[in-house]
This record gives sequence, C-alpha cells and structure tokens, in this order.
Amino acid sequence: MATYNKRGYKPKNKVEKQHDIEEGSTTAEVFNTLDETASKTEDFVAKNQKYIFIIIGVVAAVVLGSLGYKEFIAQPKQAAAMNDMFQAQKYFDEAVSGTSTQKDSLYNLALNGGEGKFGMLDIIEEYSGTPSANLANYYAGTAYLRLKDYKNAVEYLSNFSSEDEILAPLAKGNIGDAFVQLNQVEDALGYYEQAAEMRDNGYTTPMYLFKAGAIALDLGQADKALAYFKRIKDDYSNSTEASKVDVFIGKAQVLANK
Repeated sequence: MATYNKRGYKPKNKVEKQHDIEEGSTTAEVFNTLDETASKTEDFVAKNQKYIFIIIGVVAAVVLGSLGYKEFIAQPKQAAAMNDMFQAQKYFDEAVSGTSTQKDSLYNLALNGGEGKFGMLDIIEEYSGTPSANLANYYAGTAYLRLKDYKNAVEYLSNFSSEDEILAPLAKGNIGDAFVQLNQVEDALGYYEQAAEMRDNGYTTPMYLFKAGAIALDLGQADKALAYFKRIKDDYSNSTEASKVDVFIGKAQVLANK
C-alpha cells in the first residue's frame, strides 16, 4: 500500500529516520538513472544525427513516393490502358456474339489490334502491372482458346488473377478446357476441380462440377464422379447441368459397383 508523509512531519525515531534516508537515496538513484539515460540518448542523437535524418528522409520518401506513384503514375497509366483497351474489348465481345465465319478474324483483331488500335497483347506489354493488363491476359487466353491455340491459352490464362465471382472460376475452367484439347485430362480434372471450388454460385459451380465429373468418369474414378454429380442434383437443382445429371449419376453408379 502506498504511503506519503504530511508536510511538517518529523521522524519520531531512529528507524523512521533510516527509512527516510533510504527512501531518499532510492529516489535519487532513480532520477540519476533517468538523467544518465537521457544523457546517453542525447549523445547518441548528437553523434548519429546525420544518419537519423537520412533514415527519416528515406522513410518519408518511400511513403510520399508510394502516394505519388499511385496518384501521378499508376492511376493515369490505368486510365490510358483502359482507353487503349476499349477497341480490343469490343472486338472480343463481337467475336463472342458474332457468326462462326466472323469469330476467328474478330478474335485475332482482339489479340493483335486493328484500325490503328491496340490489341490485348499490346495492352499486356505496354501497361504491365495495371489491372487492365491483368484483364487483358484473360481476354487473350480465352481468345487463343477459341482459336484452338491451346498452349498460348494456358499461358495467358495462367497469368490472370482475380477475386471476381465469375471471371476467377472461368479462367481456371478455361485452362481445364485447353488441357482437355491437349489430351492432358488429369491436368484438366485438377483445373475443373479448382474452378468448381473457387466460388459458390449457380452458374460456374455446377458447370465445373459437371465437367470434373465427366472427366473423372473417363479416368475410371467413378466414386469421385458420382459425388460431383450428386452434388449438382442436391445443391444446384435449378442449373442447366441438373437437367441432364441423372443419366450420369446412373453411369457412375454402375461403374462404382463393378
């Protein structure tokens, strides 16, 4: 318990006097220690002032540089990339919705550009590090997939990263499609499984569960295929895949029981 002495208080005996002396001595030691620490700190600052200012300057430069880069370089660069990407994206969209005779030429225009405008490959090279360049990897990979250039499809789609609900699993699933065409079905199965598990929605999840089930069935992995097909039936009954999954459940059950 903390105690204190009232003003004018005088020690009554020798023990109390000795206690006051020791208490005063302890207090003095504390203040002396603080003074010594302060002196050492001052000496350190005085001796190393130049280096301390350099460190502070470097930290400030990094912080200000980061803010400046974002405001004066990254943001304008992204704006320019979006502007230059507009025509290539338009070609891609037209290829998706166009007739079969137009598709290949439009996908090529989306990749390489036309009418003096950048293609997706130009965006990737000129605006590396921007969100637009990242998205251009998705468009380029998908365009190569449609053009049956499956190795380039895998390369560009693998360079794309996203947290988007639809695009993220579509990119993985497209890589799976490319591996199917390259007859690397085990690789394809792995990517279909990743695509199915990345997000939980009524569009991409049942689609890639179905593709994973079909490949697993072809690989003789009937139990795995059956689990995927049943999941579609139980959890995604309103999906397109659910309307045809009963037939595949039957096939998987027959093979699983052999």
